[in-house]
Amino acid sequence: MSNRLTHLDPLGRARMVDVTPKEPTHRRAVARGRVHMTAETTALVARGAIAKGDVLAVARVAGIQAAKKTADLIPLCHPLLVGSVLVNFQIGDTWIEVEVTVDTVGPTGVEMEAMTGASTALLTIYDMCKSSDRAMVISEVTLWEKTGGRSGTYRREDTNEDIDDLTAVVPDDDDYDGFDRTLDPEASGEL
Repeated sequence: MSNRLTHLDPLGRARMVDVTPKEPTHRRAVARGRVHMTAETTALVARGAIAKGDVLAVARVAGIQAAKKTADLIPLCHPLLVGSVLVNFQIGDTWIEVEVTVDTVGPTGVEMEAMTGASTALLTIYDMCKSSDRAMVISEVTLWEKTGGRSGTYRREDTNEDIDDLTAVVPDDDDYDGFDRTLDPEASGEL
C-alpha cells in the first residue's frame, strides 16, 4: 500500500481524488463502535424503557441516514450511490456495540460511509440515553472489514487488546462474531 497522501495535490493543498478512470466494482465496508454506559442504562435500553422511545430503532435509522449523507459531512468523500446499509447491535452488560455494513457498486470504497453510520448510530444512542446516564463514553469506532477495489480485502483481527495493537488478517469465513445479521427488510436497514 502506498504511503502517499492522495488527498493532497503536489503543492500540499487539499483535493478530491479523481476516481473517474476507475472501473466500478462491488465494494463493502464494515465498521463497529461501542458506547459504554452503566448496567442500569443498558438494561433500560434492552427492555425498551428509555423515556425517549425505542433507542435501537431510532439509532438504526440514524445510522442508515448518516451513511447515505457521508459526502455532505466529510469534505473530500465522493458522493456514492449506496446500495445497502445494514445496522446491527450487540448488547453487553455495560455497553452497546453497533455494526454498520455498507455495500455499493462504484469506483471508490464505502469505508467512510460505514464509519459515519456507526458514529451517528452511537451518538443517537447517547442522545436518547443521556437523561439516564451522562457519563457514557463512545469509543472504538473502527473499520473492521473492507472488500473490493484495487487494494483488495482487509479484515481487522479481534484480539481484545487495545485498538492500536490490532493487526489485519483474513480469518476463515465461518467465524461467527455474535452479530445478528438476519435480513429482515423491515428491521435490517436494507435499502
